[in-house]
Amino acid sequence: MSALIRYTGVRVIDPATGTDTVQSAVVQDGVVVALGSAADLLVVNETQAADGCWLTPAFVDLCARLREPGPKQHGTIASETRAAAAAGFKHLVLPPDTHPVIDHGAVALQVIEKATAAGYAQVYPVGALTKGLEGKSLASMGGLKAAGCVGVGQARQPVASLDTLLRCLEYASSMGLTVFFSPEEQALASGCAHDGFMAARLGLTGIPETAETIALASALLLVEQTGVRAHFGQLSCAGSVTLIRLAKDKGLPVTADVSMHQLHLTDAAIDGFNAMAHVRPPLRSEADRVALIAGVREGVIDAICSDHQPLNAAAKLAPFAEALPGMSTLETVLPLGLKLVADGELSARRLIEALTSAPARILQKPIGALGEAASGVLLIDPAQTWQVAGEEWLSVGRNTVFAGQKMVGRVRAGH
Repeated sequence: MSALIRYTGVRVIDPATGTDTVQSAVVQDGVVVALGSAADLLVVNETQAADGCWLTPAFVDLCARLREPGPKQHGTIASETRAAAAAGFKHLVLPPDTHPVIDHGAVALQVIEKATAAGYAQVYPVGALTKGLEGKSLASMGGLKAAGCVGVGQARQPVASLDTLLRCLEYASSMGLTVFFSPEEQALASGCAHDGFMAARLGLTGIPETAETIALASALLLVEQTGVRAHFGQLSCAGSVTLIRLAKDKGLPVTADVSMHQLHLTDAAIDGFNAMAHVRPPLRSEADRVALIAGVREGVIDAICSDHQPLNAAAKLAPFAEALPGMSTLETVLPLGLKLVADGELSARRLIEALTSAPARILQKPIGALGEAASGVLLIDPAQTWQVAGEEWLSVGRNTVFAGQKMVGRVRAGH
């Protein structure tokens, strides 16, 4: 058993139990073992004053690319889970578009074993919905589930036909698997930026919101037909928030998340052909950003993810349209979330819920709560300032719009 550490004067936020109070807390082996007067009376190994700090469950990320399996010039499971843990994420969902694709149980097991060996965070692979993500024939979902996959999906790869997708969803439903969607209609998504004023001014081919909403609407109709449990990730526009709200009002088994950077940035960030702002789905309009925040605040959008995509410096040196899309985001999620709280956009409890208990419910895992042994505990200093992509930056990828900026809020300790 590890040491008992008592934190005094700490704000304990545990949305799973509705807790949000300033009190003493004792932590041991990643679990809060006592709170309040019980914590004050317990004999401990160490006491730390934590006035102004928050004690929360460790974060759960529903979408993070770790660049392994695959070419490792952009990062590895070890490097990116180390960065994740330092940023508060002890649980990471890995999409299936690795190299090789996670369409076989052996690949999923390799991912889990490498993450366990690294020892920083637990990785939950999503298996491929179709073999090789080619969209033609069903993957071996039984084997993927047995290997530990938390669901199946296509990432952003298309399925050959709606008939094929229907058969995939029927099979996933029969297996009790969650299907992870990143909705995108390929026929409308050949561009590189939001189809708006900025793309037009820069002469870039646009991607309209309908590239997302058409794919989302089609998928929702098939979800209704099959009853499959579905999660829609990395939503980017107001229309998607409306569609998810309607689906939930109808009682469909759907959940959704949004990337933290979509709650802060708009297509104005690509001005000057800034390749660091080249992401997919693209940064959209201010109206979309406001609608996404409202969706999170109201619970229509259940969770906030990082959509972490580390890239080396060379990947962003090409002209905007040719530069690889993606942003290194794990280490900026917490301070950006705290800014939403400071700006009055989200309550502290809702922010922590969107990063802990809500994604844990989606994964159906016993994590995201202070009383769960597998969850992990964070001590957060919401007032600590630091510089993005500075000396403390741990991800191999420094591809972030926020490089060089001062941010407020950092994990002080993780258990």
